[in-house]
Amino acid sequence: MFVYLDNSATTRPYREAMEETVKYMETDYGNPSSLHRMGITAEKAIKESRRMVAASLGAKEEEILFTSGGTESDNIAIFGAVQARKRRGNTIITSQIEHPAVLESCKKLENMGFKVIYLPVDRQGRIDLNSLESALNDQTILMSIMQVNNETGAIQPIDKISKLKKAAEKRLGTEILFHCDGVQSYGKLPIHVKDLGIDLFSVSGHKIHGPKGVGALYVRKDLNILPIIYGGGQERGLRSGTENVPAVAGFGKAATLSSANLDKRAKAMEAAKFRLKQGIQEEIPDVRFNSSEEGISSILNVSFLGVRGEVLLHTLEQSDIYVSTGSACSSKKKGQSHVLKAMGLSDREIEGAIRFSFNEFNTMEEMDYVLTELKNAVLKFRRLGSFR
Repeated sequence: MFVYLDNSATTRPYREAMEETVKYMETDYGNPSSLHRMGITAEKAIKESRRMVAASLGAKEEEILFTSGGTESDNIAIFGAVQARKRRGNTIITSQIEHPAVLESCKKLENMGFKVIYLPVDRQGRIDLNSLESALNDQTILMSIMQVNNETGAIQPIDKISKLKKAAEKRLGTEILFHCDGVQSYGKLPIHVKDLGIDLFSVSGHKIHGPKGVGALYVRKDLNILPIIYGGGQERGLRSGTENVPAVAGFGKAATLSSANLDKRAKAMEAAKFRLKQGIQEEIPDVRFNSSEEGISSILNVSFLGVRGEVLLHTLEQSDIYVSTGSACSSKKKGQSHVLKAMGLSDREIEGAIRFSFNEFNTMEEMDYVLTELKNAVLKFRRLGSFR
């Protein structure tokens, strides 16, 4: 039986999204900047996708700009905001468990002379709001906090973070921009960027059953940030370069489908997650669940003590079961998960961690099959004493 449980890395595209993508590759392949009919057709496709993505975020069409994915969205948001405000202050606040797209950007800014404050997290992977409140000062120009962690599914209290930011702005008489990496929450949680008080919000197409190579950045309408790519002035001048029309068209379709069925999809993922978690609890001893009860429905991170996660991953692969040991973007790098380390897990717990990430197509039969193969693999390696 084939079982795909690596949906936080990427998802199988919806058929409707694929058909839309192929249409703009095979037939309507004009450049949206061209003045003739084919160019206008492509331009209309982008406009329609912009409308769909904006609707899924509670934003206006002119507040959405298309990018090549979540990483580029994060980079434009962070560097664009900081460059536009560097004369007002030099401090950025983020957390220790952000995606590398944010952390590596912050390291680069540190090398450029900016001060970056990395907020700690608790054993559940949640930032300490008191630490955030203490960190906010008159030099703070940007906060970048993810909504859902990609390794554990921990959900940050974005509404409370936004309130702290507004209170600090009032107290300090300054403006602090709030960027939120929403790559893992988009399409899984109800999101209204204006109600949440977010200034910049990053999303990705292939995490919501759309094509790869496309993402979007919400930029509040009255916000001034600087571009990091220069050229023809596409996407409000913030992301020059010919738009990837096929991917943008497929992304728009996926955004509409995923937001229309949000509740149903979340319940399906929650049911699969619950079935697998319950089975692990009942049948496999010596495990630690690194995803909290309050975490998102799509992610279950578990440490199987006495087993190497990477060995377990490849053993399950032989049974056509696909999981991961953590972030797909960091899986080929040496070293421990910075997320689990920040949560205070021991080396043994980190080495034995596996991330199961679900989609709405996963079935109970699949979960039972995974549990059987998982139990066999864990007990086998423990008998062999491969990692004691």
